[in-house]
Formats: sequence, structure tokens, C-alpha cells
Amino acid sequence: MEAGGPQPAQAEEGKGGLRTALAGLTTRGRSFLAAGVAAAICAYVLGQSDLLRVGLLLAVLPLVCATVLYRTRYRVAGSRRLSPARVPAGSEARVHLRMDNVSRLPTGLLMLQDRVPYVLGPRPRFVLDRVEAGGRREVSYRVRSDLRGRYPLGPLQLRLTDPFGMCELTRSFSTYDTLTVIPRVEALPAVRLSGEAKGYGDGRNRSLALAGEDDVIPRGYRHGDDLRRVHWRSTARYGELMVRREEQPQRARCTVLLDTRAHAFRGAGPDSAFEWAVSGTASALVHMLERGFSVRLLTDTGNSVPGEGSDGFAGASQESADAAGLMMDTLAVIDHSDGAGLSPAYDVLRGGTEGLLIAFLGDLDEEQATVAAKMRQRSGAAVAFVLDSTAWAQGPGGAPGPGEERIRMLREAGWTAVAVPPGVALVDLWKQADHMRTSSGPAPAAGTTTGGWG
Repeated sequence: MEAGGPQPAQAEEGKGGLRTALAGLTTRGRSFLAAGVAAAICAYVLGQSDLLRVGLLLAVLPLVCATVLYRTRYRVAGSRRLSPARVPAGSEARVHLRMDNVSRLPTGLLMLQDRVPYVLGPRPRFVLDRVEAGGRREVSYRVRSDLRGRYPLGPLQLRLTDPFGMCELTRSFSTYDTLTVIPRVEALPAVRLSGEAKGYGDGRNRSLALAGEDDVIPRGYRHGDDLRRVHWRSTARYGELMVRREEQPQRARCTVLLDTRAHAFRGAGPDSAFEWAVSGTASALVHMLERGFSVRLLTDTGNSVPGEGSDGFAGASQESADAAGLMMDTLAVIDHSDGAGLSPAYDVLRGGTEGLLIAFLGDLDEEQATVAAKMRQRSGAAVAFVLDSTAWAQGPGGAPGPGEERIRMLREAGWTAVAVPPGVALVDLWKQADHMRTSSGPAPAAGTTTGGWG
């Protein structure tokens, strides 16, 4: 019953034993059976033959219904299609179900129900009228979750019932689909990042189109090279056609760091500080990919997405889209880590070649604030959004915790550090960080690099 093709229901409806059929008797069927047995006993004791006939009729009716329903053989196929299969938290997805009667006989009344986790809503149930031979029925329902995660849908179940309501039998399909609920993503305004208006650098950030020792200017002519790139002076010198190398812009890099330490965040639920950090991370990743940056997701444990393929960053075009989906799927199921510090993430960063660093941090003690401050030396520019769990536990308007001293340490190290009060949208803090970069901002300590995006 997977999307993309119907599959037959598990078991043609005749499998099982008599015990299975009797177990499907409804309350009405059991009542009729009990009343029939009681009437037959009373008729035997009192010697009333008419009462015996009534008792036999009451007892036989549910047994006949169960036998007929048990021997009914329906061959149906079902399919499920999710639209979309990946949905942000708080948004709805629609599930389309299709039932096909692949037998030569029409079906009776069918009750269709799909099994869904309780966080997605109530279990959907549908009543399908008689389906003609070769016919089909299509129904749909909506699911919605405020909690990110991966939720199984299915297996689909068919409930068969007789016209008198005496017996019900359930047949199940064997497969299920998965709905991925990713974090909420906010549309962020464009700001001047790393001194560039776009994700592509200027003339100082260019690389060879082809890597290797043969690409030193000039190089020999190769079949297919544009003749307009022929370097005539070198051609006359070497006695053969020589061409200039082709330069191409190098994609600027961005690393988005998410702090997942369990003791750095308090509370749970869609409005908790940790969920805000996860949503902010997803928004920053999407925004930077749209700006043309090569992006990767890094956690405090040192794990990065995408993996360490060529350079650990999302590439261009289709490769970038696949990496974006992989990062969103990772954020959909990410949870607190048991890590004690940010040192593993610091070890992953390489000196000065990481480009822009955007971090979403929880509570920082003095030791972890020092580690975070050193990360600035391994990036071209650094922006931190620091969440204070004390303030978040108190809700909007709560008194700030001891995080101001840690933010000051980050700013002195060159970070553009922004405190995240509870209930504030990321887009406002994003603009605030840009304003801090363009304005004078807090004066850095002597001998330190000025913080900022650029």
C-alpha cells in the first residue's frame, strides 16, 4: 500500500478459522446468540416448542451472518499518497487513499480506517458503499502536528460487516508510509553577509575551473577549448597553441551550528527554547542556501550534515537540494545530546576556511563561552543567537539570567552576539544582528577582531 502503486490487502477475506469469525460478533450478535440459547433452554424446561423455534432463530441468525461474512472473498488493492510527504510543523498535509476492487464480484459495505499517531489527530474512518467489479473509491483526510518528527501512517484496515450488524471482521494491509514534520522555517530578510551581496565571492574568491598541475597559466590547447581563450604570446613562445585558464566564482561557505546539549536548555514542547533554536537553525540553513552559499549543519557533538564527502558542504544545483532535504530530515528528528561541551564542534572547524559561522547556543558557562569565543578565530565571520533558559522558563517578560556576561565575552572575541528573549521572532533578531554589524555596536577589547557578518 505504498505510494506509487496499489498492493493487495493482506489475506483474501476467507483466511482464518471459525474462532476468528465468532470473535468478530458485535454486541448485537452476541446478544442475539445469548437470547437464542436462553430461549432454547427455557423452551426445553417448559416444554414449549414455539419458544424453541424462536430461540433457534435468534441463535442461528448471528452464526449464519458470521459464516457468510467469513466465507466472503474480497480482493481489493489500496494505495496511499501524501501531499506533501515533508511538511513544516503546524502545517497540514493531506493523505489520499484509493481502494480498487480487483475481483470479478462486487463488494459489500466496507469500513475503511487508517492508523495514525495520536499527535496527528483522530483516527480517520470512512464508510464505502458497494464497489463494483473493477471499480475504485478515493477518499482523503488531513493530518497536522505541532511537533516535528517522523510519523508512520498505516497500515490501512478494512472492516467488513453484514447487513444486520451481527458480525464485523477486520483485514489489514501490510505496508505503511512516513510523514516527516520538519521545523518551522521563517523567511529572513537579505542582509550583507561576509561583505558580499550574494553567495558568490568577487575577484578575490576565484578558483580554477579544472584542478591539477596542468592548469597553471598558460596551459596547452585541448579539444573543445574556446579559441577566444588562446594566449598568443605563450603560443609563440612554446610553439604550440596555449590557452588561458578559465576562472569561475567560488561559492562562499557557511556553517550553521546548533547547540543540542541537554543541560543547556530547559523545558519541552513547541514553545520551548530548544524548539526555537531548531526552528532558527532550519530558517538560517534555508536562507543561506537560497543566497547561493555552500552550507552545512554542525552540532555540538561534532556531527555535520551533509557528511564529509568532498569538503563536507552542500554543493550546487540538485546536489544542494538533496543536501537541504537531508538537513531538514535531520532537524526533524534531532534531540538533546548528552555532550558536556562545544569542544567537538570546535575541533571540526578548520582555521579560517569555514567562511560565515551562524550559531544557535543555549546556556553557556565560562568554560563553554571560552570555547565558543575561540571558534571566531576559525571562521571568516561569526554570528551567535544565545538563548537564556532562565528567561525562557519564566516566559515573555521574565528577568534575564546570567547570560549577559557570556554574550559580552563573545562580542569581545569578535562575534556578533544577540540575546534571544522568549517569544521574539527570528526575523527581528536577524535584523538586529545586521544593525549591530553596520552600527558601531559595543566596543571590542584591544587586540581583538571586530565582530560582524562582514
